[in-house]
Parts: sequence; C-alpha cells; structure tokens
Amino acid sequence: MSAMAFSLSVDDGHPLDLKLADLLERHGLRASFYVPGSNSEGPPVMRASQLRTLDGRFEIGSHTAGHRFLARLENAAAWREISDGKAALEDVLGHAVQGFCYPGGRYRREQVALVQAAGFRHARTTQNLRIDTVGQLLEMPTTLQFYPHPRSVLLRNFISQGAWPERQAALRAALAESDWRTRLYALFNHACARGAVFHLWLHSTDIEQLQLWQELDAFLACVARRVPPARRLTNGELAGGAGLIPAADARPPVAVPPAGAPIHPGGPQDAGRPPAARPSTP
Repeated sequence: MSAMAFSLSVDDGHPLDLKLADLLERHGLRASFYVPGSNSEGPPVMRASQLRTLDGRFEIGSHTAGHRFLARLENAAAWREISDGKAALEDVLGHAVQGFCYPGGRYRREQVALVQAAGFRHARTTQNLRIDTVGQLLEMPTTLQFYPHPRSVLLRNFISQGAWPERQAALRAALAESDWRTRLYALFNHACARGAVFHLWLHSTDIEQLQLWQELDAFLACVARRVPPARRLTNGELAGGAGLIPAADARPPVAVPPAGAPIHPGGPQDAGRPPAARPSTP
C-alpha cells in the first residue's frame, strides 16, 4: 500500500488567506487557493500584489469572475463567469491557471463541459467523505470541510451528492463521532489506514470568525508528523496522479459540445457555501 496523501483547498481568496499561508508554511504543507475576481457576497478579495506573492508559494486556481453559483446561471452567463475569471487571474499572475473550483459546489452537470472548454485541467467540488480523487479531474471531491458541522449536515451531503458506495465507510467513521474535532481526526486516521487521500477544504474567514486557528494549527501539526513531505500535494499534483489510488467511479473526460450545440440540463451539485454571515454547508 502506498503512503497516504494530504491535500488542502482554500476557497474565496480573502486577504486572511495570507495568514493561513504563513501557518501552512510553518508546518511545511502545500495547498491550493481558489480565488475569484471579486466576491458577489461582499467579502474582499486579495489584491493583485498579494496574489502574486502567494503564487510564488502555493498553487492558485480560479473561483469564477464574481463568485456566482453556476447552477443559478444560464450557460452563457456561466461561461462568462468561468472564462473571464480564468483570463483575469492569468493576467494578474502572468501564467496559465489550470485549476478551478465551483463556487458553493453548485453547478449543473453540463457546466463541467464549460470548465473543460475554458482550458482548465482540474476542478474541485464540495462533495465530501471521499478518500479517492484520481480519475475525476473535473469533479474532484473532498474528504471534509474544516468547520464545526453537526452530523446531520454530513448526512445531508451524503444523501444529496451520490457516489454512496465509495463514501459509506467514511460516513460510518464520521457518524461514530459526535464532536467535530474527533470526527476530523477519525477521518484522517481512516485515510491513513488505507494509504488513501485526505482532502481538507476551508475558508479562512470561518477560521477567523469562529476563532479556530488553534484547532487548525494542532491538526496541521498532526498532518506534518504523519504525512511524508513528498505526499503533501496540491490539487494540481493530485490531478497529475502522484501514484494515488484510483477512484472506483472514475469517469472519462467530459466531451465538449460543438459550438452552438444544445446542452441539456442536469441536476445541481447542491452542497455549497451560503453567504458569509451564515455557517458553511459542505
């Protein structure tokens, strides 16, 4: 069995991400930061100079032009959000951006083809309770959000997001714990025991508002003790394989429809993040 791998995603591009970046560097950990051009929900986004500084240290991906939930948009508007966000971020960074994250995890199935057509190589969702990611390059799942959710939220995400056979064991491990902190470590141990992937995601604004920096620091210290440096990966490296276990439900690449071809609606991936004043929902 190969050594387990750890990946961390940070959403929304808030200036507090710089504080988080310093914490990650103290522990020798890598991460992928997903940044919109602006945030339609109101919070600020890092300035261009801050993004360029962060880009020299971590992977930066796009989070659309205005952090708008794609499932609420017609496909033409969704295309503008996806492609304009990519172009603007590339202008700031001066190089191609290959990673994307669906705002709120809310999108329709046919919009995955728009993400591919825009030139993204990999894209992350908010599906949780997964310890396998390879083979799902444009719908990469996660294991857990760093947030004090009750068990009912995890169960709701499990029911709504599908892939139930691949998630059952992690769900059982999560529901066995009543406290969100012990649940976090139980799922991490679950991934370690299987030589799998533990993909954590978070918003730095949640960490600040709920004063969870100490808890996050302790968990990252645990990760640094148990995960070899070569297995601390960005999402781009996960997408590249890095010797990880394949997903049982891996799908082939999404076919991009010809220009002008009708695209049929699908069901929304509906487990996203509500406005900042309310708790996050995986």
